[in-house]
Amino acid sequence: MCRLASRSFFSRDAASLARDLLGTTLVRTLPSGERLAGMIVETEAYVGVRDRASHAFGGRRTARNESMYAKPGTLYIYFTYGIHHCANIVCGKMGEPVAVLLRALRPTEGHGSMATNRGWGVGAAERQHELCRGPGNLCRALAIDRSLDGADLVPGRGGASGSVSVEIPRRSPIEPGMVLNGPRIGLGNAGTWKDRPLRFWVRDSETVSGRRTAETRRPGAV
Repeated sequence: MCRLASRSFFSRDAASLARDLLGTTLVRTLPSGERLAGMIVETEAYVGVRDRASHAFGGRRTARNESMYAKPGTLYIYFTYGIHHCANIVCGKMGEPVAVLLRALRPTEGHGSMATNRGWGVGAAERQHELCRGPGNLCRALAIDRSLDGADLVPGRGGASGSVSVEIPRRSPIEPGMVLNGPRIGLGNAGTWKDRPLRFWVRDSETVSGRRTAETRRPGAV
């Protein structure tokens, strides 16, 4: 049994949300009603205006990153390198530009459609662990693009159509000892922020996109 994530689930600091998203399920419901879903196994926290790796560093606010300033539970989707979309979940408080980047999922529903979205041919079943490995592949597999920027993950009054949601299992499949965290991946000129332990992932998961070994640190330590 699962429940849909509420506004209060997202209304917290980015590091603790990044940790607690592990083991939840990201669901993309297509216009046809088909569900594409996967368990979140890797995330990165971006902690706002002081974070040199964040799009909101120094209070930057543009049309591109406006969704970062929206209410917690909002999707922030950006396009990068001219080829990839990346999906982030806004958290914190309204007007506070903090968010969690979704880096990898373990697919659980809609494998065939995900493979088609990735442009894979018949016979790619043995590569299913690669379907949603990495933020760009995740978005491509789940048909997530800029059209979903600003969508509300929280159902009900004031919420969006429910085309993307987060489901929380009654009991998390991720035990505390299975969670590792360490530096984020692929950062450019972020100074000392590139070494902050703000990436979280499930130990031994073959769907994790980057380095799979690190010290286990207290969630939220920066």
